[in-house]
Amino acid sequence: MMKFYSQEAIKLEKKYGANNYAPLPVVLERGNGVYVWDVEGRRYYDFLSAYSAVNQGHVHPRILNVMIKQASNLTLTSRAFYSDKLGLAEKKLCDLFGYERAILMNTGAEGNETAIKLARKWGYEKKGIPINEAVIVGVEKNFHGRTTTIISVSTDPVATTNFGPFMPGFEIVPYNDLEALEEVLQNPNVAGLWMEPIQGEAGVYLPEEGYLRKAQELCHRYNVLFMVDEVQTGVGRTGKLLASDYEEIKPDMIILGKAISGGFYPVSAVLTSSEVMDVFQPGQHGSTYGGNPLGCAVMMEALDVLIDEKLTENAYVLGKIFRERMSQLCDKTDLLIGVRGKGLLNALLVNDSEDSSTATLICYELMKNGLLAKPTHGNIIRFAPPLVITEKQIEKCMDIIEDAVLNFELAEA
Repeated sequence: MMKFYSQEAIKLEKKYGANNYAPLPVVLERGNGVYVWDVEGRRYYDFLSAYSAVNQGHVHPRILNVMIKQASNLTLTSRAFYSDKLGLAEKKLCDLFGYERAILMNTGAEGNETAIKLARKWGYEKKGIPINEAVIVGVEKNFHGRTTTIISVSTDPVATTNFGPFMPGFEIVPYNDLEALEEVLQNPNVAGLWMEPIQGEAGVYLPEEGYLRKAQELCHRYNVLFMVDEVQTGVGRTGKLLASDYEEIKPDMIILGKAISGGFYPVSAVLTSSEVMDVFQPGQHGSTYGGNPLGCAVMMEALDVLIDEKLTENAYVLGKIFRERMSQLCDKTDLLIGVRGKGLLNALLVNDSEDSSTATLICYELMKNGLLAKPTHGNIIRFAPPLVITEKQIEKCMDIIEDAVLNFELAEA
């Protein structure tokens, strides 16, 4: 088979693909643990983890073996029949995360679409909202996916420009603003409040301590479902099994994806109570691939790896080390103004405007020095390595980041 090199592969994508991403000019062909290699054989630390889908590290051998075994046996039945894996997978999700019922889909966007449908149907059939008048409340700067329904609640012009008309039935309030939230929740037609516990795409933006707990209290007061999107923040990424665990709350509904299948296969899930889930009746929602045997087997092993290897605990410890070192780096240079995050989901804040290219240029320097990361805006760099990273490895990576930032500052001067 013909061996492609970086420029050839990039040219092919540009010629035959869609211009819907702006990737760094590195062409990857292999991964293992925290490392990826490009087609020329250069090794890099992966500090994006496929947007937190590869928490268990690249090509984890346990998950790989399960995938091979299941793929050799049975991959897809559709939901026209039962399989020997779906019930086991649903039970594992419910037992691990503490919910009564689960529905499996494929992508994070599908999980969020499922949550919207559940909340609306619950609103009509349980809360008594007049038909076709249900409202879902979202928050500013959210990111839940890119379907036309989901972007109807987006406040990012990049996501919405020239993609309308948009779906009605959404209200948007500022994130981290309880007064505005309570005002909108008093509308008796509100069925659900939908948010991320940490806004990853917005720049790893954390709400004030207590915000999530008080938001849930308001939802309970006004009989509204609290829907928490943990697609990126869940599965150990933030140093807790769920980011919402930091406030010791249990949302009425959580949406999971990405790392629940360890980067091997697209699996997402919505977890909720029997009361909510039972509004779905046969034929009212589904997916040909949702809950397929291959995805279920992969997901169960990926979750076992997370627990057995104590990856959540590792994320908590190393995240504190990372933020402490990056805070010290911020004190050394005017180029940076701060670091924020939880666990191993962190952001370095660059002293520039959102429409600048500074963060991107720093990521290019990091790439040249063997570390891959991406900006979320022109002045924010997100760092999210696989949770299998060791303290020795993260120390090396912090050296790379510090050298890149300080050398970039000198070059710019």
